[in-house]
Amino acid sequence: MLLPDSHPFLPVQRPARAGWRKLLKPSLLLTALLLPAFSARASAAPGEKTPAVLDAMTTELERAFTDLGKQGAAGDKKQLPPYFISYSVSDADYASIQAQYGALVESAHERMRVADVQVRVGGPQLDNTHGDHRSSAVNSIQLPLGDDREALARSLWYATNAGYGTALDNYLRVKTEAEVRAKEEDTSPDFSHEPAQTHIGPTAPPVEIDRAAWEARVRALSQVFRDYPEVYQNLVMLTVQNETDYFASSEGSAIVTPHLQARLVVIAMTRADDGMNLFREQTFEAETVDGLPPQSLLEASMRDLAESLEALRKAPVTEPFDGPAILSGRAAAVFFHEVLGHRLEGQRQRGDEEGQTFTKDVGKAVLPSFLSVADDPTETKFGNTWLSGSYEYDDEGQKAQRVDLIADGVLKTFLMSRLPIANFGESNGHGRAQTGRMPTGRQGNLIVTSTKTVPEAELRKELIAEARSQGKPYGLYFEDISSGFAVTTRSSPQAFQVIPLVVWRVYVDGRPDELVRGVSIVGTPLEAMKSILATGDKSEVFNGECGAESGTIPVSAVAPAMLLKDLETQRQPQGTARPPILPIPSEQRSGIRNQGSAGDSAAPKSGGAR
Repeated sequence: MLLPDSHPFLPVQRPARAGWRKLLKPSLLLTALLLPAFSARASAAPGEKTPAVLDAMTTELERAFTDLGKQGAAGDKKQLPPYFISYSVSDADYASIQAQYGALVESAHERMRVADVQVRVGGPQLDNTHGDHRSSAVNSIQLPLGDDREALARSLWYATNAGYGTALDNYLRVKTEAEVRAKEEDTSPDFSHEPAQTHIGPTAPPVEIDRAAWEARVRALSQVFRDYPEVYQNLVMLTVQNETDYFASSEGSAIVTPHLQARLVVIAMTRADDGMNLFREQTFEAETVDGLPPQSLLEASMRDLAESLEALRKAPVTEPFDGPAILSGRAAAVFFHEVLGHRLEGQRQRGDEEGQTFTKDVGKAVLPSFLSVADDPTETKFGNTWLSGSYEYDDEGQKAQRVDLIADGVLKTFLMSRLPIANFGESNGHGRAQTGRMPTGRQGNLIVTSTKTVPEAELRKELIAEARSQGKPYGLYFEDISSGFAVTTRSSPQAFQVIPLVVWRVYVDGRPDELVRGVSIVGTPLEAMKSILATGDKSEVFNGECGAESGTIPVSAVAPAMLLKDLETQRQPQGTARPPILPIPSEQRSGIRNQGSAGDSAAPKSGGAR
């Protein structure tokens, strides 16, 4: 379930174990065959050597699948054999540099190798992962970093035995629950049958960056904020991760894929005089550090962000509003991810606790006819912008696929892992998870397209006309959004909340646009989606991380600016803490920059949509 404290696009999240990409990869696989003969192990291309890690995985997997269950640890020959085993290994090399106030606070280089072992007993129709037991099916263990075959095999052996014992216990519980509980609404199997996949790609190289040069660059970017006394806290963090993901299953899958990612995250915070906490964040991503923007552009972005934050501090607090609004492309991308994307994940259509907003709407219009939505993790770029939600194979060893979710407003399908749902029994390559979690259907690169586009200046005119027709003194323009959450369970209202960072009032009488703070977008998904009137003619990208029951994973969303007829907003919590009583030390010494008293009003912007 998606809970308020467990997801949005997180501005930055350092991986707990194996780097932030396989911060997203859990282990898994599922098999649909009862005790098939173990398939032949995959080999590398002619002239290339099979990676030692994959060789150890496939050898131990073959031994475990062949022998495990023939006789229990206590000699019980009635012990159930596994019908599926998979090993998923993340081997991540990770560098991190952090600075605040112009000084270095961390410079680290780490390497970690983690294995997820999944064991299934019973059969595809009903196994130990059923219902509430799904999350317990993965057993994780840290692996040796070298290529010592015996050390690797022993680690996998130990984790497999532990996973097998847990699988047996849970399968007995599943069978008991099936006998005493009422019949489920969706009686789909617990596991889909999929063809084995073989892909032995190159392993990722070690992270190699000019550490001294990047430490100086990160410090310099953080030091920019010392020119802004009302920016109380700041953090600039560079993370570079080169990761190799290995996957092997008893179905015969054998996969090796590299993933490289560089990310520069900037966060700045302040507090208004009335106690409201405010922050701005910006993320720059590329496949390697060479793809990140030049220092001059980054420093200019730091200043824009700091000036925006100081203007927000002095802006008036919003009032509750229900009326027309424009979401910029980035804002619309986050909006669609939260409001629509999560409800199109396959597992949300199954289970007694799920709200199943769109379960019975396949073949029906759920959006205006000019809008279409796809999720395509096979795309690595949109224009010149790198997409962090891209991948070659999902965390269940299935090849990534483009999925056309909504075509001309009509719902076609869902994002599927290997957990079947009614009328959709196969994976479409979207089983994703963080290390140690069970994969579920998740978003990768959510892409919204429109056939009803106008230049954004015209979209602004339409906003003013719509506000005037509704008798509103202004409409709202959402320039930037940080995060949000969606509630999809039956026990709570089917609602969403999205947290904007920069919001402007666009007045119908020609007054300059006015910056406001403390805005929170709320509502119900069906009403919000159907109120879209038109879109802009340029799309923007939001890269971030999304958390849900299968953990935190990198995602991207792409969308044009959108004009909505009705969007409901409310005020965010006010806060009670005072701003700092003492002036900042640098201001005491030199008075470097006077931003005006707390009572000054922010200079409003005017003109076209930003």
